[in-house]
Amino acid sequence: MTEHPTSHEGRQPLAARPQERARPRQEAAAGLPSEVPAQAGGPKAPGPDTPLTGGGSVTPVTPVAPPAVGTPGGPGAVAVAVSPQPQGGLRGGDTAARREGDRLRFVGAATRRIARGIDLDEIVLGLCRATVPTFSDEILVYLRDPLPVGDERPVAPFILRLRRTDRLRLSDLEGEELVLVPDPDPTPAAELCEVRSGGALAEVLRGVRPVFGDSAAARTALTELLGPEHPLPGGLRAVLAPLRGRRRVIGAAVFLRRPERAGFEPNDLLVAAQLATHTALGIDKAVLYGREAYIADELQRTMLPDSLPQPTGVKLASRYLPAAETARVGGDWYDAIPLPGSRVALVVGDVMGHSMTSAAIMGQLRTTAQTLAGLDLPPQEVLHHLDEQAQRLGENRMATCLYAVYDPVSHRITIANAGHPPPILLHLGGRAEVLRVPPGAPIGVGGVDFEAVELDAPAGATLLLYTDGLVESRLRDVWTGIEQLRERLAATAQLTGPDHSPPLEALCDDVLDMLGPGDRDDDIALLAARFDGIAPSDVAYWFLEPEDAAPGRARRLARRALARWDLEELTDSVELLISEVVTNAVRYAERPVTLRLLRTDVLRCEVGDDSPQLPRQRRARDTDEGGRGLFLVNRLARRWGATRLSGGKVVWFELATPN
Repeated sequence: MTEHPTSHEGRQPLAARPQERARPRQEAAAGLPSEVPAQAGGPKAPGPDTPLTGGGSVTPVTPVAPPAVGTPGGPGAVAVAVSPQPQGGLRGGDTAARREGDRLRFVGAATRRIARGIDLDEIVLGLCRATVPTFSDEILVYLRDPLPVGDERPVAPFILRLRRTDRLRLSDLEGEELVLVPDPDPTPAAELCEVRSGGALAEVLRGVRPVFGDSAAARTALTELLGPEHPLPGGLRAVLAPLRGRRRVIGAAVFLRRPERAGFEPNDLLVAAQLATHTALGIDKAVLYGREAYIADELQRTMLPDSLPQPTGVKLASRYLPAAETARVGGDWYDAIPLPGSRVALVVGDVMGHSMTSAAIMGQLRTTAQTLAGLDLPPQEVLHHLDEQAQRLGENRMATCLYAVYDPVSHRITIANAGHPPPILLHLGGRAEVLRVPPGAPIGVGGVDFEAVELDAPAGATLLLYTDGLVESRLRDVWTGIEQLRERLAATAQLTGPDHSPPLEALCDDVLDMLGPGDRDDDIALLAARFDGIAPSDVAYWFLEPEDAAPGRARRLARRALARWDLEELTDSVELLISEVVTNAVRYAERPVTLRLLRTDVLRCEVGDDSPQLPRQRRARDTDEGGRGLFLVNRLARRWGATRLSGGKVVWFELATPN
């Protein structure tokens, strides 16, 4: 998209010497070349904002106070002096050498300014700011659309899009000065240009070298580039410079000068070539960097959960921060995995390093942890299998991990640790404690056992799982950081009062605010869990013998529980679905079948048996006597599923409760 000329506020005004301001402005309009007489102090080194005239000389300038806002020379104005011809002060050879030195210093300063840019817009802006008004009065930058990345083949047809324009115009001030001020109306130019194969523009771009705009080929090429409906105003002098990257031409830059200024010289083509080369190579690198940054962002995004589940009895919030803007991927991860029985597994881990390799290993370990969680293995067994998986991935695949399972019915949490910083539990009254969990060895060491502990998880408490990037840096050790984090959580909880827990999202933001400027040495993963639990009065649990009478007994027990909870409206649906699921469980079970009803924002029914075979929904034929139970469950239930356990399976379904 074309950007209109940007304001040049903040540029240092350039004023002529008093004796030069006395010369009539008509000499400037006549296009006198700007020559500089010798000075005792020697030539002044030009910067990107020092006017470089067509003759290659630099007009000596002195700063002046900017005029008042609203005058023609208001903020952003640049005073340009027109100096007289030298009166024999310099010999011809000295003048040429000085011009060449000025030109080299300008090119060096301009290329440094271009090289400071990292992304595409910064590089193009650097080219415009370095050349306007120093080298030209106006610049138009066209880039290929879309820009090819690396060695990939460009997309046909060859389209150039106007990326940016910058322009300054001459305006009169009171006195004998000419002033450059931002012009809100740039030279009209076409937004898009299709480069025709074999056309004049294609030939100029293929030649790579800059050309003057007054040649026949260049005039035709400029007409094709700017569009026939946008001819150049009379008197403009132009240089058309192709922008060639490492492999191919990726754009073009058009430098324009007004009649009030000396025209371009042959040596200015060398300047334009240098500027175009550095800009094109910088754009090539910026495009590659942008692609790598995009890949890194996508990799990190796909490795972390898009959104957290909302399991019964617990609220969750999370944060992830990369180590730096230039290192957007890392080995830190977090996860929340729903388990049978309304439980939830909370996982946080940290692979060594913050590179693409670390992110790839993290993704494999996270997938393994999800698979193991689906098997409903104890936390210590999950870490044991993760340790084996890390060893299979290769040598020195080290990671720390903390795996916890929260049961909202029993209000208990089971935690196993593999070399990870301990979690912090924030109680409802504002007390924060670092949980005493056996540290264990990191994943990947091999040959070690992991130990799990079971702790109380009272309603209203908040468990905070984090990686060491939050508490460890060059300025503090890990235990100092853990103590500071504990104090920060306690202080935040006290602000909300003893009877209310702080909001989870605000709590996560407040925790991250404790990071100082020197505390971002590593990426950070943060997972916060607020334990609400399920009250015992909202739970009904029974054992059923695997016999033919079990479905009928299950219907009667469910009917009584629904009456106690004032959910009689669901009686018919619940009895029908429970009868189907229990009948299927009794058919294959050898031990007692479990039946549990949970009342939360939904009504959840869970039927467990000791058979590992999961039920599969199928379409029954008209002559089949069975096979329609799960079809009814699928049609009537809000959600349903089946999970294999270490000792069997659980089939569950949920129904929406009346308002």
